Amino acid sequence: MKDKIFEVLQRIGRSFMLPIAILPVAGLLLGLGSSFTNETTIATYHLGGILGNGTILHALLVIMNKVGSAVFDNLPLLFAVGVAIGMAKKEKEVAALSAVIAFFVMNISINAMLNINGKILEDGSIAKNVLEGTVASVCGINTLQMGVFGGIIVGLGVAALHNRFHKIILPNALSFFAGSRFVPIISTITYMFVGIILYYVWPVVQNGIYALGGLVTGSGYLGTLIFGVVKRALIPFGLHHVFYMPFWQTAVGGTADVAGHMVQGGQNIFFAQLADSAHISHFSADATRYFSGEFIFMIFGLPGAALAMYRTAKPEKKKQVGGLLFSAALTSMLTGITEPIEFSFLFVAPILFAVQVVLAGAAYMIAHILNIAVGLTFSGGFLDLFLFGILQGNDKTSWLRIIPVGIIYFILYYVIFSFLIKKLNLKTPGREDDTQEVKLYTKADVNAKRSAKGDDGNISSEDTLSEMITRGLGGKNNIDSVDCCATRLRCTVASADLVDDVLLKSTGASGVIHKGNGVQIIYGPNVTVIKSNLEEYLETAPDIIYTNDNEMRSESDDAMQSQKIEGSVAKTVIVSSPITGVAADLSTAPDEAFADRMMGDGAVVTPTDAIVKAPEDGEVAFVFDTKHAIGFTTDSGLSLLIHVGIDTVKLDGKGFEVFVENGQQVKKGDPLMKLDIAYLKEHAPSIVSPVLCTELEDNQKVRLLREGEIKSGEELFAVDFYEE
Repeated sequence: MKDKIFEVLQRIGRSFMLPIAILPVAGLLLGLGSSFTNETTIATYHLGGILGNGTILHALLVIMNKVGSAVFDNLPLLFAVGVAIGMAKKEKEVAALSAVIAFFVMNISINAMLNINGKILEDGSIAKNVLEGTVASVCGINTLQMGVFGGIIVGLGVAALHNRFHKIILPNALSFFAGSRFVPIISTITYMFVGIILYYVWPVVQNGIYALGGLVTGSGYLGTLIFGVVKRALIPFGLHHVFYMPFWQTAVGGTADVAGHMVQGGQNIFFAQLADSAHISHFSADATRYFSGEFIFMIFGLPGAALAMYRTAKPEKKKQVGGLLFSAALTSMLTGITEPIEFSFLFVAPILFAVQVVLAGAAYMIAHILNIAVGLTFSGGFLDLFLFGILQGNDKTSWLRIIPVGIIYFILYYVIFSFLIKKLNLKTPGREDDTQEVKLYTKADVNAKRSAKGDDGNISSEDTLSEMITRGLGGKNNIDSVDCCATRLRCTVASADLVDDVLLKSTGASGVIHKGNGVQIIYGPNVTVIKSNLEEYLETAPDIIYTNDNEMRSESDDAMQSQKIEGSVAKTVIVSSPITGVAADLSTAPDEAFADRMMGDGAVVTPTDAIVKAPEDGEVAFVFDTKHAIGFTTDSGLSLLIHVGIDTVKLDGKGFEVFVENGQQVKKGDPLMKLDIAYLKEHAPSIVSPVLCTELEDNQKVRLLREGEIKSGEELFAVDFYEE
C-alpha cells in the first residue's frame, strides 16, 4: 500500500513538470519586459533613446510583458491540461482535450451556482456580501478562486476517467461513442456535478488552505526553515513538486493585494509585483521566502561541495573527475539545476545529502531574515538572479546580501564536505575503487535502482530479465519500439550493431532473428508477459546505450543443432492436423524462426479450407489478441501452438474469426476459428501455418507422419517419448 501511494505521488509530481516547464520562458519574457520598460531602470542606465516610450524595442518589450503575464494568469488551465497528459497512460491527446472541456464545464457550473444563489448579480458584478478574494475571473468566467488547485482537480480526475474508460465497449447502437470518444463525454457529465459540489465544498477547503498558510507564515522564520528542509529532503523521491507547488501557486503560500487584485501564492505574488514594479518599493520577502534562499546554495554552496570532492579525489583521477565536477558546478551556478551533484551525494554518500538538506533549509530561512526578495521561474541560478534580482535593483530585492552569505556558504560546504569525505572515506567521484567507473549519477540512475527492487528490497526476477533484454538490445536509448506476436518479442532498434545475440539468448530465448533494424526474440507463448514487464522497466531505465564489445559468439548456440536421442521409445503421442490443406516438414516454413525450430518442433500446413479445428481433445490455453494464433494444451499434456500464416500479427485480427476463448474445453474436431483465405493470401507474406509442440523435453522428439494433402483430424506428426 505504501509503495502504491508513493508511486502515485511520484507520477503526480512528474505530471506537474509539464506546466512548470513553461514558467522559465514566461518568467523570462515577463522579467525582460518589466525590467526594460521600467522608467527607473531606463533613467538609471540612460536607455531612453532605445527603450523609451514610442521606440520599437519598447513596444516589443510591452508585448513580451503581456505574453508572460498571460501564462501566469492562466496557470489553472495549463495545470489541468498538463496533469491530465502526465497522468494519462495512453492516448494522451484525448486526455488533454477532455481536460480543457472539463475545466470550462466545472467553472461554468460553479458560475451558474453563484448566479442562482445571488453571489453574482445580473449585471455580472459580485455581490457585496461575498468575501473579497473568494471569487475571481478564470478565462473570462467568474468562479470560485481555486488557483492551480482547480486545474489539478480537473487534471487528476480526467486522467482517472480516461484511464478507466478509453477502451470502453458500448452496445452496437452506441458504438460510435465507444473507446476514446467516450472520455470527453463522461468528463463533461462528471465535471458538471463536480462544479456543483465544489460550490458547497470549496469554501470549507479554502478556509483550511488559509489556515495552513497562516500556520506556516505564522511560524515566521522557523516555518521557512521547515519548508526548505522538507523541500530538499523530497528531491530524491521526486515528490518535491507536490510539496512546494501549493506554496508557490496557491493561498497556502500567502495572499496579497497587488494593483487592486487579490493574488495567491508566493511566486504569483512576486510576478504580480514585478508586472507592477513601478508602484512597488520592495518586493515581498514573505512571498519569496519559498525560493530566494536557493540562490545562496545553488550559486555558492554546491560549487564549494564540488571543489571539496575534487580536492579529495585520488591524484590519478583528479584530471578525469575535474571536468565532470566543473561542468556540474557550472550548471548549478548558471541554471540552478543541481541534479548532477545532489544525486551523487545520495547515491554514494547519503550523509552528504543529509548535510545538504540542513544547509539548504537554513539558506531559505537566512534569506527570509535578511529580507532578500529575489524571484525565480524554476530554480535559483545566476540567470534568474540577474533577471529578477540585479536588474530590479538592490533597493527592491536586497540581492547584494546574497553575496556575503554565499561566500560563507561556499566555505561551509567546502570544509564540511572535505572533512566528512576524508573522515568516513566516502566514495565520492574520483575516490571510487579502481574497478568502478568515474561518473556523476543522475536521477535516472536513482530511479532505475529503486524501480529494479521488489517489495523485499531485492531486484525482482521480472526486472532482472527486462534489464538483460534491454542490455542485449543495446540499452534504452537504442530501443525505438517494443511489440510482440504470439511467441516473439518484436523490437525496432536504432542500431542493429549494438544488439548482443548471446546475451539475449541467455534470457531464455530460443532464438534471435534480425531483419534490418528489426529484432525478433523468440520466447514462446509467455511473450506477452515479458513484453509488459519490459515496457514497465523501460519507463525508468537509465537513458544510456550499451556498446556491444562482446566479439565472442558460441557456434553451438547459434547453430542450435539437434542431438540424436539414444534409447528405446517408451510411448508415442499422435497429433492430428487442425487444418485441411498441404502438409510439409517444418524446415520448409518461409520464416527463419519456425524453420530453425526456435519456437518448437512440428510441421506446417498450407490451408485450403477456411475452418481450423481442434487437433485433439484439450483446453484452449490462449487466443492471441490479434486472433492469428491459438495456444492449445492436449489432454495428453502436450503444449501446441497453431500459428496461421507468417507475420499475420500485423493484420490486427483482420481475416480471422475466432470461436473459442481462453480456458475453454474442446473436443477433437471442434471449430476453433474461421479464415478468410483470400484476404490472407492478399495481405500476408504467406499462409503457410506452423503447428508446433512448444515445450518439448530433452527425451521427446517429433516425427513427421504426413506430407502432401491432408484433412483436418488426420495424423500430422508424432511425439516419441524416449526412456531416460
